[in-house]
Amino acid sequence: MPPRPDLSTLRDGVALLHWRTDWSRGDLRETASRVAALVARGLEEHGRVEAWIDPDDEVALRVATWAGLRREGVMRGGNVIEGTHRDLVVHARLATDLPLSAPGGFRALLNSFLPRKRAIGQMLVRDRAGRVLMCELTYKPDWDLPGGVIEVGESPAMGVTREIEEELAVHIPAHRLLLTDWLPAWSGWDDALCLVFDGGVHDASLLDRMVREEREIRAVRFCTLEEIRAHSADFTARRVEAALASLEGGPLFTESGRPLPDS
Repeated sequence: MPPRPDLSTLRDGVALLHWRTDWSRGDLRETASRVAALVARGLEEHGRVEAWIDPDDEVALRVATWAGLRREGVMRGGNVIEGTHRDLVVHARLATDLPLSAPGGFRALLNSFLPRKRAIGQMLVRDRAGRVLMCELTYKPDWDLPGGVIEVGESPAMGVTREIEEELAVHIPAHRLLLTDWLPAWSGWDDALCLVFDGGVHDASLLDRMVREEREIRAVRFCTLEEIRAHSADFTARRVEAALASLEGGPLFTESGRPLPDS
């Protein structure tokens, strides 16, 4: 981006901030103070000040944070250099944001850039023969435990109960946590934590009360471990086995269904 002007109007009520690259070669705190002053100046006439930063420019990213700009996300391909589209990280501050001197304002700044993990809630539901409730899904070939992604701000225990109610039209409260399974990044997905809760033991007639959400659930059935191994991904089968094993003890932690080695 050009070194000047330092502030320009991007659109009505929104200013775009860019600072001279030579500033970042000096003291970072002094640079951050200069950028913060520019942000304050921009907010006198605009409701929002943005900065677009190269994700590989760690110094500029740190300056933006120290200047009080919250990280909002990535503008994919937002910068074109010699015909190549490159990503930009969008940082911004609003005139209505709490000052950094206020505890809530500082926490909001930290919350904008600290890492986050996706959480998945699943439930181990068994029949009186010891079989495990499994769902055949429409969007992938292998079977999985009932459940789904937990919403932001939602209790995982309440979230898994909500997911099952939405997808199978039955209310099964989540009981104690059986398993926390870390899922490594895979096939376009970031890594995640899968929390498996005990859903208790039920009569096989529970299936008769279920109404499938047909866009997501092709079939639902109680399965033996042999059937689960035959029709599920290997990491899903390991997760089910680990959850069953934890019924007799405390909660377990696994990585892709594998327990950590003993010390």
